[in-house]
Amino acid sequence: MPNIIIVGTQWGDEGKGKLIDILSQKSDYIVRFQGGNNAGHTVIVDGKQFIFHIIPSGILHKSKICVIANGVVVDPEVLLREIKGLNNKGIDIKGRLKISTLCHIIFPYHKILDKLRERKRAQKIGTTGRGIGPCYADKISRCGIRMIDLIRPEVFRSKLEDNIKEKNSIFRNVYNHAGFPFKSVFKDYLRYAAELRPYVSNTVDLLNRAIDDGKSLLFEGAQGVYLDIDFGTYPYVTSSSTIAGGVFPGSGVSPLVIDKVVGVAKSYTTRVGQGPFPSEFNPKFSDFIRKKGNEFGATTGRPRRCGWFDVLMVKEAVRINRISELALMKLDVLDSLKKIKVCTAYKYKGKVFKEYPHDPEVIKNGSCIWREYPGWSDPTCSILKYSGLPKNARNYIKILQDLVCAEIFMVSVGSSRKQVIYLD
Repeated sequence: MPNIIIVGTQWGDEGKGKLIDILSQKSDYIVRFQGGNNAGHTVIVDGKQFIFHIIPSGILHKSKICVIANGVVVDPEVLLREIKGLNNKGIDIKGRLKISTLCHIIFPYHKILDKLRERKRAQKIGTTGRGIGPCYADKISRCGIRMIDLIRPEVFRSKLEDNIKEKNSIFRNVYNHAGFPFKSVFKDYLRYAAELRPYVSNTVDLLNRAIDDGKSLLFEGAQGVYLDIDFGTYPYVTSSSTIAGGVFPGSGVSPLVIDKVVGVAKSYTTRVGQGPFPSEFNPKFSDFIRKKGNEFGATTGRPRRCGWFDVLMVKEAVRINRISELALMKLDVLDSLKKIKVCTAYKYKGKVFKEYPHDPEVIKNGSCIWREYPGWSDPTCSILKYSGLPKNARNYIKILQDLVCAEIFMVSVGSSRKQVIYLD
């Protein structure tokens, strides 16, 4: 099994969790390289639903090593709750979960700052309020507290005192907020540190030794290309690098060890929160697809906005990440539609854009140029072979493959592991 990076090609929620779960069967290590608990991967096994916010989805496979690498920001309370949830379901993770010493830690002041800043701004970003952005900001400002600091009480005390002193000044003078008492935060996080210490290790050494030993690695991100801090629909993005290139600073492995980048796309498009969405449905049809596809956020439960497949987005994602293979998810949600539209270009002030523009005005105010294709009436959820799909469904897959310039190797027609069709 080669070393593979999995990338979401839209705004996240493409179905990466299911693909990761499937590919994990042939991987030795599954590595989360960015983000925090502001995203979720949903996996359904034998009718049981598992939602992962920080722990890699491959943890459900008993022999796999799962790594939370240095590019991830960790809320210890959330992570411990996730660990406990797995233990309660009889999933033994002892010796299989590894947390990087270099992960930055989310504190209560990050979460409150996240919400206060959003409340104060006229242009809302649509943050989850999980403290992800402020934690990454502290990392870049060189005042963050890392896992290695957390598990060393005296070092932790000194850094936390310094941070709370500074943050409380900001809270009181800028946001008219009382701030945080040092003692209670220190006490809570000492307890978290004690519980997490057995999982903490030098994951850079761990992963590179695994590579030297010929082990296979699977790298998973938390969101999609268009939530990337650089290439996404800025400022309506996350605070880390979600593209394939983010793996290397986010895990400490070299680009030379990667064999393949696999993309994941939904057969339509969704996004959560604020920001432009050129191919968005009208409210009535959006509500119909949302209910049919169960399009509600795994982390927040927020309803996802829904729209037609946007070729410009996925084609650009394929190019940026050099995606060689694409998994197409939730094809079954399009069952019974008489017509299916695909956005193939944008039009703004008389100009046609056939490649994805970086101008936010075009993305926000432009209109889609559509191609329309016939749908199919037969259900696809029980079909296991490509030849068994309705002709128009096969045509739709072929059309998308040609338009985005990437080979579609797998199609998902339901939420379970078994509802997958592999293409020749």
